[in-house]
Amino acid sequence: MFESPCKSIDVLNAWSESQEELRETQPVSPRGTRKRVKAKKKKRKQQQQNEKRSVSAPQLCTDDADKGRTEKKHRPDEPIVRGIFQIGKKSHDVVLTETRVTWTPIQPETPTADRDVKKQEEYVELKDVFAVKVKRRRSAGQQTGGTLLGITLFQCKKKGVKLKEHAIHLSNLSADHCEIWFKSLKEILSGFKNRPKSLKVFVNPISHKKEAYQLYLDEVAPLFKLADIEADVTSKSHASALVVCVGGDGFVAEVAHGLLLRAQMDAGRDTDSIFTPVQAALPLGIIPAGSTDVVACSVHGIRRAVTAALHIIMGHHQPVDVCSFSSMGRLLRFGFSAMFGFGGRTLALAERHRWMPPSQRREFALIKTLANLKPEDCELSFITSRGAEDQTKCEDGSWQTRQGLYLNISIMAIPCLCSMAPRGLAPTTRLNNGSMALIAVGNTSRSEFIKHLKRYSSTNNQFGFSFIETHTVKAVKLRPRSQGSWADDVSEENEECESKMVPMISSEGTYPWNIDGDLLEVPSELLIRVHPQLLTLFGADMEEAEEAPVKCSCI
Repeated sequence: MFESPCKSIDVLNAWSESQEELRETQPVSPRGTRKRVKAKKKKRKQQQQNEKRSVSAPQLCTDDADKGRTEKKHRPDEPIVRGIFQIGKKSHDVVLTETRVTWTPIQPETPTADRDVKKQEEYVELKDVFAVKVKRRRSAGQQTGGTLLGITLFQCKKKGVKLKEHAIHLSNLSADHCEIWFKSLKEILSGFKNRPKSLKVFVNPISHKKEAYQLYLDEVAPLFKLADIEADVTSKSHASALVVCVGGDGFVAEVAHGLLLRAQMDAGRDTDSIFTPVQAALPLGIIPAGSTDVVACSVHGIRRAVTAALHIIMGHHQPVDVCSFSSMGRLLRFGFSAMFGFGGRTLALAERHRWMPPSQRREFALIKTLANLKPEDCELSFITSRGAEDQTKCEDGSWQTRQGLYLNISIMAIPCLCSMAPRGLAPTTRLNNGSMALIAVGNTSRSEFIKHLKRYSSTNNQFGFSFIETHTVKAVKLRPRSQGSWADDVSEENEECESKMVPMISSEGTYPWNIDGDLLEVPSELLIRVHPQLLTLFGADMEEAEEAPVKCSCI
């Protein structure tokens, strides 16, 4: 069992409380054994005082002593405290410095002792440690107290892109000895400024087959508790302190939009104009609990709740570029990616069949949209990343314009890694390079378009077709030239008609856009701009998703 210090008191009081419990429950040793233990303890203490490398324990009681301890600065390699612990089945000489804990097995002296010791020396960097706990043995049903066994360090270990928890047990039955180590470690760990002390957690109740909250309770909450992080959980999607969200891409985008919109309101920005937005004040954590999770995969490299939680606990900050989507001079929303044409039509069809189970609904919409594949007649304008000094001015001279028929147009500020596209839907862009990837798929046959889609899950270049053009851009304007809205159902006549011939026409007057997995109906031209490092996410920059490639069974 591990004991956490009470969150409302400081390190000293936390240990004092633990020490009182130890005194009540510590077994009484035989008299002779106690004398031998005292003698060994006295001898060891005298040896430590004689060693130059040993440093006295921090003062524990008075404010003056605390002030002195705060002012004292140790060199990174200077020992703060040293002692003997059992690790595994062997006794070790353990040394704590400002940056690491090092342990070396204690063994008899031999001619090659120094060389052997160097080989057996092990260490853990404190920047990789997120918790230290008192370890006790408790009987069945015992809630407090117990026999002191030592202290345990909890390390965040990395294997590829995956992060996992690893425990290092330092066994020692001396309460005084463990007290010094516990306090010294807690003091160092409290100095990592990016690590959160409290979190506001928002859970999407309908994500992950309506099991997002249970996912959080089973895999994430225990890690937050272990790291002494206070987590306030709610299912509401709007609040003033948005920090961690548990859900899919749509929910992540909604929370990110809320963070950024609040930042603009606090800064007095007029969102009914083309403005330069300010950065969000708070970082955002993401626990993946959706069907695709491209945002989480792009900053974690994997769809794994434990990895996401450890990125948050360790305070790994990753600046991320964000897009703004505006129409007729008014901000519609902030987001990370957008698709028009095939991507928008597929989502719109799926939304009209929400009575179906999610996986069936997605496959149904994909098959139906492919069967009724039609191009969009539109005018596409963009400013390349090399040709825009000030994207807020959007001068006519810097825009490049294309007119024609397009099956799909994607604009993405992040790579959008996922299991169906391990290298990303937009592998040419990065999380914070200040640009977007524009991918325009021109009109072609259905069979060629399907070949293009299939390449996302392979190592082949998905853009290696004559009908696809890609650009690195700062801004995009897309203006449909026909009133487009594909029919819900597909007639035999439509199935037989080749997509090269006729663009889709309807009288509804709105155009479906897929914005981060959410459907956005836009009545006219849409302006998309990239804003460098507008938001900070908990994570890191990933080159590729470490996910087993998944191919869509329906194509």
